[in-house]
Amino acid sequence: MTDPDMDKVRKLLRLHRQSFYAAAAFAADTEHPVPSDTRAWSQILVSLLTGIHGIARKKGADLADGSDVKAANVWQAIDTPRFNGCLKAGRKGESGGIHTLAEMPYLFFVMWDNEPQQARDRCRVWVVRPGEDNVFRAMAATWYSQRETGIIRSDNFQLHPPRNLDSDVFRNTCGNLIYPLLFRADWIETDYEIVTFDPSVLTSSSCSPAH
Repeated sequence: MTDPDMDKVRKLLRLHRQSFYAAAAFAADTEHPVPSDTRAWSQILVSLLTGIHGIARKKGADLADGSDVKAANVWQAIDTPRFNGCLKAGRKGESGGIHTLAEMPYLFFVMWDNEPQQARDRCRVWVVRPGEDNVFRAMAATWYSQRETGIIRSDNFQLHPPRNLDSDVFRNTCGNLIYPLLFRADWIETDYEIVTFDPSVLTSSSCSPAH
């Protein structure tokens, strides 16, 4: 991994925030939700941070190496933002199962929320190595087992992130885990400040149980 261009990262973050609030003004005038393609913005951000490009608008994984990006935006949300579809289920399980985790180098989670002290806008990125992280894999195995036996009927494996909290704990009925934090940036007055960037989590990180 090459060192990311943090000036370009901040430029993207500024553009995302500017676009969001410009659209929010029109949404308020017309009484509609704010139009924001959180998924696409988040994928571009992850590519800038990691150097892993997208797949040129083709269908498939979000990133060229087979990794996926999940995104959630708390800003002016009208429902409860969460990370959806975090495990591959397939129809009636034919393309789901614990084996699919080995096919995904990384699973990134990007959340746009507010820090709790001064309610400043911020962006955080967590990352899991699904093929290597035994703690995450154990939680996934529990979900796949419960889905196979009918205890769980949904195909949508959801993770509930720490919205507007200073925490790295994601919650799910199959396991509450602390996720490795790759990146954090806070909006301070007129620009984003990079608070955290830890590329070591891309090679040596794992989740840990939350107590």
